[in-house]
Amino acid sequence: MINSHVLIVDDDQKLRNLLSDFLKNNEFLVSDASNAYDAQNLMNSIIFDLIILDIMMPGKTGLQFLKEIRQNSRVPILMLTAMSSTEDRIDGLETGADDYLSKPFQPKELLLRIKNILKRNSYINKVKPSSNLEFGPFFFNMDSLNLYKNGLSIHLTTSEQNLLKCFAKKPDKALSRDDLNKMLGGKMEDRSIDVAITRIRKKIEKDQRFPTYLQTIRGFGWKLNTFNSKEFNNET
Repeated sequence: MINSHVLIVDDDQKLRNLLSDFLKNNEFLVSDASNAYDAQNLMNSIIFDLIILDIMMPGKTGLQFLKEIRQNSRVPILMLTAMSSTEDRIDGLETGADDYLSKPFQPKELLLRIKNILKRNSYINKVKPSSNLEFGPFFFNMDSLNLYKNGLSIHLTTSEQNLLKCFAKKPDKALSRDDLNKMLGGKMEDRSIDVAITRIRKKIEKDQRFPTYLQTIRGFGWKLNTFNSKEFNNET
């Protein structure tokens, strides 16, 4: 839990600075953003352990941003709100927030809630090993869609994440374009799939001409080799 990376998203700069200093003093890594757009840019390049998200922000609201995040990620989210309405809290929790804290609040209460969320999330990850896939030095979390190599995060675009998840669901199994299209709900065209596969290979293969993991099955499609299966094809 020490050195967990927290993202604070709030348009109140004074509050962001106060929370940032407080959390850093409690051995957290902290990044901050004043709006959903800046927060998303940070999330595209950094893997966060928890997000503190204000519900009332100019432009895209916290609830709207929460809905977008939950389409691709299960990162723990603690909502902050100046509204005390029970309905507002229910909306946030139903949308996927892990906890709620009303303003004003005591920093110690925030710290306690953060620690409880991280403990709970750590336990869930331990009891759901099927949500993770390992191949070579790589580790892919199928809930957060985050990819790591030897513990270091590798940035993936949304299309790359979704495509890799398809292969991770069927490790060591050949998948055709039709298979992938069905699994993706028709959201990617054939050319887009080809491009995404090329980009993934750039990030996981030593030599793209002779891929070890994401291999081409001639005349059919591709498969993700984990080398856990008794049968795997070395055909590239």
